[in-house]
Amino acid sequence: MELRQLEYFVAVAEERNFTRAAERVHISQSGVSAQIRQLERELGAELFDRSTRTATLTVAGKAALEHAQAALAAAGAVGQAVGEVTDLIRGRLTVGMVVGCTVAPLFEALAGFHRAHPGVELSLLEDGSDRLVSGVHSGALDLALIGAAATTPAGLEAFTVISERLVAAVPPDHPLAGRSGVTLRQLLAHPLICMPAGTGLRAVLDRACAGQGVEPRIALQASAADAIADLAARGLGVAVLSASMAAHYRDRLTPVGIDDVDLPALLALVWRDTSNPALRALLAHGRRAFGAQDG
Repeated sequence: MELRQLEYFVAVAEERNFTRAAERVHISQSGVSAQIRQLERELGAELFDRSTRTATLTVAGKAALEHAQAALAAAGAVGQAVGEVTDLIRGRLTVGMVVGCTVAPLFEALAGFHRAHPGVELSLLEDGSDRLVSGVHSGALDLALIGAAATTPAGLEAFTVISERLVAAVPPDHPLAGRSGVTLRQLLAHPLICMPAGTGLRAVLDRACAGQGVEPRIALQASAADAIADLAARGLGVAVLSASMAAHYRDRLTPVGIDDVDLPALLALVWRDTSNPALRALLAHGRRAFGAQDG
């Protein structure tokens, strides 16, 4: 009895069709049939009822299926365990990143991981934080860098990279430029330029406004901090950014604290399951890259 025979048996059992099973295991239908016939001879029992177009398990086949699946899973676990200890991690990881957030440590982590584990295929995609969180929950994403308001998403593991307050950012000739701080209500007397719904910064702003029973006047929205800063510098409204973001634009914008908004904006790595050795390795690279940034 060989593992490939068990693989073909399981494929036919799950597909309920010899042709589809052959396509799944990438050999000819006659090859699959021959190997299963040989397996049946070794076991001394027919595994499939071939009297109809659908491959139906016999009583013996049903008894064998669970054990065959367990044997294949065990064989895969052996390969994974050996790969871990010999650093031969393989597979694929899909990583999400919040739109418009160019974070060098994330790219450094991806590059370092790729150098250490070239056998793992990496995919990177951008989206809003809420959709990224849904992707991690569903398993479509292995890891995501998201923005969040105050706390990281429930049901996920998380590593907080940044936790800081919102600030307003205005050009030097703006009426707010000479102030050390403003209240939220004072800020809302002016049109705002901010990130769209579904982002962490916008969630902080919306929750702060809801807490005080006020509505923000959103003049313009953009997903990239550079675009928000550029629009504000042209006098089209007050930029709402995180403190570290606003600091990048001090050459043309003056940061102004929002005194009564204490809710922090978070930037965090989130994931659901670390049974994948590739994900564990990538997380280690991520912690080192972001830790170096903090230091």
